[in-house]
Amino acid sequence: MSIILGSLTLYSCSESDDNNDILGLDASYTFVDDKATLTDEDKNALLFMLEEEKLARDTYNFLGEYWNIKQFTNIQKSEQTHMDAVASLLTFYEIPYEILPYGEFANSELQSLYNQFIVDGTNSEVAALTIGTTIEDLDIVDLQVRIDATESANIINIFGKLQCGSENHLRAFTKGLGRYGETYSPQYLTVEAYENIINSSSGGCK
Repeated sequence: MSIILGSLTLYSCSESDDNNDILGLDASYTFVDDKATLTDEDKNALLFMLEEEKLARDTYNFLGEYWNIKQFTNIQKSEQTHMDAVASLLTFYEIPYEILPYGEFANSELQSLYNQFIVDGTNSEVAALTIGTTIEDLDIVDLQVRIDATESANIINIFGKLQCGSENHLRAFTKGLGRYGETYSPQYLTVEAYENIINSSSGGCK
């Protein structure tokens, strides 16, 4: 089995310093040439997660411009690198993909979520931050589902790094809500898993 060397730098958010919360992650990795064993489920997982990371980027771009809240302004940059990471795997596996314009999605469920998020998110700063927390909650769970379903070392590696970044984002949005005296009730994660994440420290995702 051949090994192809790759290098990618991801970025994520540290809630410890809102004035400098783009945290560079050391995400050097090797691509294992497992193309022959890649399943249709794996291919669909990559295409779906590309758009789910786009959902985060596009929503945060919209809400960041609307409210000028630092979490959105900073984390949307991280979400672009998350998209780039998934796109690098799609390119490696020679899977055709298209990134639609901002606010447009091939997946109808993600399109519906985006449409709802940009309406609800303009109601208040708390509503906007709750949406950010909800997206990261969903993303962590969806990544884990696909990690559990694959045997591809490349997908497990990259999705694990993205999941770590999403946990950092979840902590940042939760902290933002706390400044308004609000809390978040997880919709996708279990309460125990959510509490474990927000009570852990943020850091680089190796």
